[in-house]
Parts: sequence; C-alpha cells; structure tokens
Amino acid sequence: MSRKLEGKIAVVTGGTSGIGLATAKRFAAEGARVFLTGRRQAELDAAVAAVGPAAVGVQGDATRPADLTRLYERVKAEAGRIDVLFANAGGGSMLPLGALTEEHYADSFDRNVKATVFTVQQALPLLVDGASVILTGSTAGTMGTAAFSLYSASKAAIRNLARSWTLDLKARRIRVNVVSPGPVKTPGLVDLAGPDAAAQQGLLDALAAQIPLGRVADPDEIARVVTFLASDESSFVAGSELFADGGMAQV
Repeated sequence: MSRKLEGKIAVVTGGTSGIGLATAKRFAAEGARVFLTGRRQAELDAAVAAVGPAAVGVQGDATRPADLTRLYERVKAEAGRIDVLFANAGGGSMLPLGALTEEHYADSFDRNVKATVFTVQQALPLLVDGASVILTGSTAGTMGTAAFSLYSASKAAIRNLARSWTLDLKARRIRVNVVSPGPVKTPGLVDLAGPDAAAQQGLLDALAAQIPLGRVADPDEIARVVTFLASDESSFVAGSELFADGGMAQV
C-alpha cells in the first residue's frame, strides 16, 4: 500500500514535543522528508532521533523572522521546495482579565499569530503550487475560557488567517486549513497546572469531564488529522477548520 506523503518535503515548526513531534513522526512514517524546528537544541536533537533518518532538525524560534530565514535557507539548499507546511509552533499561559500585562499580550500574540504569519509568508517562495499549509488552532478560539482570553483570541485570529490566505493563494492552488484540537495530553497542557503531578492529573480529569468522548486526546490522534490535511485525501478541503476535540466545542 502506498504511503500518503511518499516523496514529499514537509516542514513542521514546534516539532520537539506534543502535537508537533507526533506529526513529524507520522509524516516520516508516511514517506515524507521532514524538517522540524525547536528553540532548544537538546530537545531538537532528541526529536530528530525519535523521528528517524527522514528528519532534519533546524534550531530556531518561530517568533524571530531571522530564524525562519535560516530555516528556509536550509530547506532550499537541501530539498529545494516545500510540499507540506505545518505551522504549529505556539503556546500561551493563563491570566484573568484585570491581571493582563503587555508582556503576557506580546507572548500570546507573538507565539501564536506573529510566528504563524511569518512562518507561512517566508515559505511562499519554496511552497509548490498545490501545496498544503496547515495551521494549529484550538477549541479555545471558538469557546470562552476563563483566564485564557488572550490565548483564545490569538487562536481565533488563526482561523481567519486560513480563510484570508486561501483567497490570497487561490491562483497557486495552495490549500490552507486549520486543525483545532481540544485538550491533548502534551507537556504544554500539563505544565499549565504547575509541576505537581497530582495537580496535573486533576487538570486532565477536569478537562476530560467536559469532553463528550470522556478523555483527553493523545498527540498522535491529532497528528493523524494533520496528515489527512497534508495529503491528497483532502484535495478539495481549503479554508476550513477541522476540529479534533472529542466533541468538546461541537455540542
């Protein structure tokens, strides 16, 4: 049976843990050569080892356009093109209205909006006509969440970027879509509860109680959805938001 991404060149930002790492592994298993990024070299080296010989690690911070330039120079030199771009790097923290700061605002919007904008824009010369671009959204962009307003607003922005860029890029047939996970058991999620293991499990249990399927997701479950959007199986899907949330934001 043929692999879904055989011979494709893929780029995954934020690929050292969680959804990004799971997706890099699945892209490689489906036949892609994968360039992945991360801010910390040790974690990046471990991720490359986990993905295997199809992986190339490029250290960098997606909020820094100079780091993105270096990434794409490496991709151009070693592969010459991009067939699939997963703009996944992002993150955030929790603060309620009344405690928000300029630093918190900048962190949320730089990591989620600025990073996504320039990750995609700087990739344009390398993206082939008909390429697939996937952005990481969140159920938080659709739902209200206490003490998470700036993160949620930044993910709502991601949704509209996909709509608008689908129109900007229609002459090149580049498909831009959003995958919006619900709660996923990743380091970024459990860290919101702090270092205490009992508190982390309490957070996961509380989130699971809000999900119709009764559990949080495994990162590979989201990676399979991203792979669908990356592949020709989704050839008529463009400008859309695909929720992988166990029904959390749907009912």
